[in-house]
Parts: sequence; structure tokens; C-alpha cells
Amino acid sequence: MPELPDLTVYLEHIDRRLEGETLTGIRLASPFLLRTVAPSVDEVCGNRLLGSRRLGKQIVLALEGGFYVVIHLMISGRLQWGAPGTAVPKGRGLAAFDFESGCLIFTEASKKKRASLKLVHGEADLAALDPGGLEVLQIDRDAFAARIIDSNHTLKRALTDQRVFAGIGNAYSDEILLRAQLSPFKRPVNLSEEEMTRLFEACVNVLSEWTALLRAETGDKWPNKVTAFHEQMAVHGKFKEPCPVCGSPVQRIVYAENEANYCARCQTEGRLLADRSLSRLLKDNWPKRLEDLE
Repeated sequence: MPELPDLTVYLEHIDRRLEGETLTGIRLASPFLLRTVAPSVDEVCGNRLLGSRRLGKQIVLALEGGFYVVIHLMISGRLQWGAPGTAVPKGRGLAAFDFESGCLIFTEASKKKRASLKLVHGEADLAALDPGGLEVLQIDRDAFAARIIDSNHTLKRALTDQRVFAGIGNAYSDEILLRAQLSPFKRPVNLSEEEMTRLFEACVNVLSEWTALLRAETGDKWPNKVTAFHEQMAVHGKFKEPCPVCGSPVQRIVYAENEANYCARCQTEGRLLADRSLSRLLKDNWPKRLEDLE
């Protein structure tokens, strides 16, 4: 799922290409995409784009007249740039947003069709779509600490809960926790003052660094390589590969449709975290420490 760094680059390119242009039409290719009834597509179209913003992990196109186009990419949704009138791709194409100089093509690789489009009018209706998470890059260390402790989640879950913090997901939370050298299952209430500061600084630095990196890689081209698995990542998607910090093999916990990637030596003092399904299957044979894998 695209997260804060990737979404930031999307927004920058949308504003660079389309700010001030009129949304001339929305072509819907999937009957399941539009999740709202009012305002209608016709009411929204014909208005100029004032700018774009992010609401959690949602992309918001702000139009004159108080209209908003809210795009939720979910896991497999992506935005492509095309010339005016470009056809919506068959199969994975969901919609096209037509502007004078080109169009945004909304696609989704998954057959589960989780991506969504909502059309709203007025700040109050837009605010109702906000999960409420704080923007880590806009708060200080104390506000961060208060919010994550109040969440009463594990660190991994707190960082990825959009009601706690906005824009962080499965991929960058792995990178943040490695940078902070903290277990994904540790509870915020158990963090020392130094660990809390380390976690906050890791959030700020990882998100800022990756935004700058993706911005530089994309340059003037449309960001077509938005993915949760970047080659330069340290642990996310790097199961069994050497940790860039200590060289130990990266470990993985799979749960539901997500996974947590971590370094046992850097983050859990050598302890292997239990994978629910595998640990139940192996029981006493489940390795407890990194040395047990050797």
C-alpha cells in the first residue's frame, strides 16, 4: 500500500501538472469504485483544481466550489498519467479523471477491488473521512509520545494505525523500528525516555529520507514505480537477507495479509518472535533464539 513518502510524491506531481486546471470529466470503469451518492459526478466536474492533500493514506483533490475527490488506493491501487482522453485499461482500470492537459488513470492490480472513490462537498463532510491520526512530521516528540502511549497498541500496530498516526504503513514501520532498534511487539508504555526519543527521531528521519529519495528518483517523470518493496529498504521484504546493520538474517512474522520484518539481533536481543501459525504447528520445535537457526 502506498504510504506517506510515495503519496507525497504523487501529490507533488498532481499539483505540478494539474493545479489550476478544470476537471472536465470522471470516467468510471468499475461500478464498485464510487462509494458516495451525493454530490454527483456532474456536480463535481467543471470545477478547477485548487490543489491536492493527503488525509491519512487517502489522496484528496480539492476543487473550487468546496468539492473534494477522495481517492483511497488501498493495497493495490495506483495512479498513472496519460494524455487527454487516454482509455481506461481493461481489467485493472477503475476510472479516469480528465483534465485539460491530461488525465489521471486510477488502476488496481488486485481482483478484490478494495480501492475506492468518494465525492464530498464541504470541509465537514471531508473531515468525517479523516481517521484522526497525527502527522508525525508536524508534531514534536512529546505529542508523539502522548499519542502512541494512549493507543495501548504494540509499536508495530500503533505506527500503522491511521487513527494514531497518519500515512505510515506496513513497509515504513518496519524500517522505522529497525532504525530505532526496537521490537515491533514492544508496548509504548514500556519504552524508556531515551527509547521514545529514538523512536520519534527514527519516524521523522526515515519518512523524510525516503520522501527525498523517491522525489529524487522520480525527478520530472510521473511516479510509475510506486511499490511497498523498494530495493534500498533495510528489512521490509528482505526475509532471510542480511541485516545491513549487523549482517544477521532478517526475520519475518506473517499475520492476516500483513507481515512484520525485523532483525532479531538489532531489535529483540536475539530472540525470535513467534509466528502464530508456524509456532503452533512446530510447538516445542519452534526456535527461540537466533542461534537456534544456525
